[in-house]
Amino acid sequence: MIGALAVSVFSYVVMLLWNNVLAAVTGVLPVNFWQAMGILVLSKILFGGFRGGGGGFRGRGPWNPEMREKWQNMSEEDRKNFKQEWRNRCKTWSRGRFEQKPPEEG
Repeated sequence: MIGALAVSVFSYVVMLLWNNVLAAVTGVLPVNFWQAMGILVLSKILFGGFRGGGGGFRGRGPWNPEMREKWQNMSEEDRKNFKQEWRNRCKTWSRGRFEQKPPEEG
C-alpha cells in the first residue's frame, strides 16, 4: 500500500517536473501520469537496478571497499601512475571511438 502510494507520488512529481520544466525549456511534448510512471520505471531500470541502493554501485558508495583499501595503501607516486594509466586508457578509447586517427606514415 505504501509502495503504491510512493510510486504514485513520485510519478506525479515526475509528470509535474517534465511538463513544467522540460516542456518549457526544451520544447518536448508534455506527458500524462502513466507516461511519467513509465519514465520513472525506465530511469529506475537504467540507473538504479532492482536490488536497492543507488546506481551501479548498489549502495557501496563510489568505490567498493577493496578498491578503497588499495587506494589508501598506495604511495603518492603509485596514485599518480595509476591516474596517468587511466588517462591513457581513456584517451585510447576515445580516440578509437570518437576521434579520427591520424594517418599512418610510411
